[in-house]
Amino acid sequence: MPDTQDTQHAPQAQQSKFPRGLIIRLIAYLFVGHLFAFFVYLLFVLGAQNQ
Repeated sequence: MPDTQDTQHAPQAQQSKFPRGLIIRLIAYLFVGHLFAFFVYLLFVLGAQNQ
């Protein structure tokens, strides 16, 4: 019987495999990285218009 309880809790253990702080940091880094990439792209677009 303990084996069936372990298999029932296995999906929940897999979902919480990553710490919450790591997920929040990952989302923040992705957001800031895309914001920086947009800023660099905007610099190139505006620089090309001034020529």
